Amino acid sequence: MFYKLGLEFFNGSISTLATNRFESNKTFTKMGAAQGLNQAAQCVGAILIAPLVKRWPTRTVLSAAIILFSLTAAILLITDAGTGGKFRTPSKPEESRYGTWPSNLLFLFWTVSGVCYGMVELIRRVIPADIVGGHVDKLRRMDATVHIFYEIAGTGGAFASSTAISRWGDNKSFLVTPVFFAFAGATWMFISTLSFGREGVVNGELQAAGLSIADDSKNPTNNYFIMVGRAFRSFADSVWVGARLIFTNRCFIWLIPSYAIALYLHRFLENTLAPAFSRRVLGVAEWSQIIVGGSNFGELLGALSVLMLSDYAPTPLPWLRFDALAVGTIRRLIKIGYSFNLKLNLVWILPAFARIATHDVTWAWRVAACFIPISMGWAAGDVSLAAYIQAMLSESAFHYERVSALGAVMAFLYTTYIVLYAALSVVLGHIIDVDEDTNGNIIQSLKTVGGFVFMPPFL
Repeated sequence: MFYKLGLEFFNGSISTLATNRFESNKTFTKMGAAQGLNQAAQCVGAILIAPLVKRWPTRTVLSAAIILFSLTAAILLITDAGTGGKFRTPSKPEESRYGTWPSNLLFLFWTVSGVCYGMVELIRRVIPADIVGGHVDKLRRMDATVHIFYEIAGTGGAFASSTAISRWGDNKSFLVTPVFFAFAGATWMFISTLSFGREGVVNGELQAAGLSIADDSKNPTNNYFIMVGRAFRSFADSVWVGARLIFTNRCFIWLIPSYAIALYLHRFLENTLAPAFSRRVLGVAEWSQIIVGGSNFGELLGALSVLMLSDYAPTPLPWLRFDALAVGTIRRLIKIGYSFNLKLNLVWILPAFARIATHDVTWAWRVAACFIPISMGWAAGDVSLAAYIQAMLSESAFHYERVSALGAVMAFLYTTYIVLYAALSVVLGHIIDVDEDTNGNIIQSLKTVGGFVFMPPFL
C-alpha cells in the first residue's frame, strides 16, 4: 500500500504539472506523446528486469527497482528546487512557483519512471511465490487480497494527492513519493525467501509476460546484456506467435476489442479526458485526481464483484456486457440545481457538463460519480478475462516450442494497447488543443473524441 500511495501522488502530480507547464496550444498533444512514451517504457522495464529476477532473490530486485523509482521522483524535486521552484503560497495561488527548468524535461522523467514502473509491476507478479509458494489456491487468494488493498490505496491516494497539489503545488506535492517508496522498499526487504521450488513459479510468471527465454539458450551465459538481448528476442517472438494465435482462432479474435481496446479506453479516460475536463472546463488541473479517485473506487468495486460472484458468473461475458452497458448508457438521477432523470451516454456526459459546469469542485465529484460504474465494469471484465485467457491457453492444443502460448497472447494484446495509446493519444490530444484555441472551450472536441474513441467498440 505504501507503493501504491506513492505512485498515486507521483502520477497525479506529474500529470497536473504537465497540464499546467506545457504550452497552452500543445498541452494535450504533448501529454499524449509523453504518456505514450511512458507506456512503451513500461514494456522495456519489464524486459530489462526479467534476467535479474531469475538470478537474484525477488525481494532484493524489487527493493532495488522501487529505490530507483524513488530516486527518479527525488531528482525531479531537486531539479525544480535547484532552479527556483517553491511551494504554492495560499494567499497568492496564481503566483508563479515553478523552477526555470524546461518543461520538455518531463518527457525524460516520464520515460524513466515508466521503465521503473514496468520493473516493479513485473516483480509484483512474481513475489507471491516467495511468500506462499506455488500453491495455486493460495496464490489466487493472495492475488485477490493484494488487488483489493491495491485499489483501496489507489482510491485514497488519488483523493489525497488532489488535496496535496492544492496546498503545496503540483511541483512539490509528490514530496511524499520518495518517502512512501522508501518505506515500501524497506518492507519488501523483510520478505522471507522460502524454499518453495521458486524457480518453476518464477519461470511461469515470466512466460505469462512473454519473457520465457530471457536466459534460455544453447549457450548459457551470465552476461547481463546478452540476457537482455535474448529477452527482447523472446518478447518479439511472443508478439509474433500471439498475433498468429489471435488472428487464426475464432475463440481469441474477440480479445482485441474486449481486452486491448478496452484497456486503452480506460487509460484514455483517466489520463487524458479527466485532466482535459479539469483544466479546460473547471479551470483547476488538480481536480482531475478527484475524478481518478472515483475511477479507482469503481475498479475496487469491480474486483470485489468478481471475487464474490465468481461462482455465479463463471465466464467473462456477463462482466463484458456490464462494461459495455456502463460505458454506453448509465441510468441515474443527477442533481444539477434541479432533479431530472436522463439516459447518460458517455459520449455526451462530459460535453453536457462542460456547457453548464462552474469552477466549483462539486462538478469534479459529479464526474467522479459517473466514472464509478464505468471503471467497475472495466475492472470486472479485465479480471474475469485474464482468468478466461489463462484457462483457454492451458490446453495442450496451443503449444509452441520457443514461447508460452499464454505469454504470446498477452504480449500481443499489450503491444496492441501500447501502439493504440502512442498513435491515438497524440492525435486526439491535438484535437482538444485545436478546439481550445479556436473556440475557447473543448465542448466540440469532447464530442468528437468521445464519438471516435468510445462509440465504435460498443456499437
